[in-house]
Amino acid sequence: MKAYVFPGQGAQFSGMGKDLYESSEEAKALFEKANEILGFRITDIMFEGEAEELKQTKVTQPAIFLHSTILAKLLGERFKPEMVAGHSLGEISALTAVGVLAFEDGLKLVSKRALAMQVACEAEPSTMAAILGLENDVVEDICAKVNGIVVAANYNCPGQLVISGAVDAVNQACEQLKEAGARRALVLPVGGAFHSPLMEPARAELAKAIKATTFNIPSCPIYQNVKASAITNPEEIKENLVAQLTAPVRWTQTMQQMIADGVSSFTEVGPGKVLQGLVKKVDRKMPTESAEL
Repeated sequence: MKAYVFPGQGAQFSGMGKDLYESSEEAKALFEKANEILGFRITDIMFEGEAEELKQTKVTQPAIFLHSTILAKLLGERFKPEMVAGHSLGEISALTAVGVLAFEDGLKLVSKRALAMQVACEAEPSTMAAILGLENDVVEDICAKVNGIVVAANYNCPGQLVISGAVDAVNQACEQLKEAGARRALVLPVGGAFHSPLMEPARAELAKAIKATTFNIPSCPIYQNVKASAITNPEEIKENLVAQLTAPVRWTQTMQQMIADGVSSFTEVGPGKVLQGLVKKVDRKMPTESAEL
């Protein structure tokens, strides 16, 4: 069984998507439609922008979504997933690629998600940190005992868990995790505490937009971040997508479940190769590749 996976924030790079725009009239039309919907020329930032510009949440998220979904569309008949998953933002790319969301609706949700997250980030000083070399339960226990908001946010692969929360609480947790034997506790250059309770205002904002959007039955099961299991019911997909902003990304558990359900290879659709690396940490022998035209 062939699985396609879609990356999240962090995979962006200057020049992303330019090859698609220049090689296909269909891609060009979709990119131009995106410029119109967003109200600014995101293509200029994607193709020519500095890393700093690309790093703004309101740019990063639509940029990665556009790269992934347009690439999936251009694959045409070759895009035949039997299961899909997306890391955080990538979940909306995956839902669009398998027909749950129309391209325009997917882009509007991504844009709303990015702007709502930006506002939530500005409300309180918050951050995230990557913890390497500790068992999940050790990280969870230490976070639970720290004063203030800090939670396990991204279960990326065995031995790599990202925590998220208020700046002081994250710093405190990092110190305690190092004392507990973490190989590294590295504060990340992100604008806020994604996938933590501090994203509640953004979750509430996005929930309204999701409820007002049409969700169709996917062409194959999607393994969602919140549940790490195969979902095909549109109402359930909606609920999980709403919950995703304040809930952890269970990526390790998602990969393990897809492997248990019989996946034979993973194809990453979008910029970068981050997800292929994470798959290899779960199963070294699993074939992985980047989607290419």
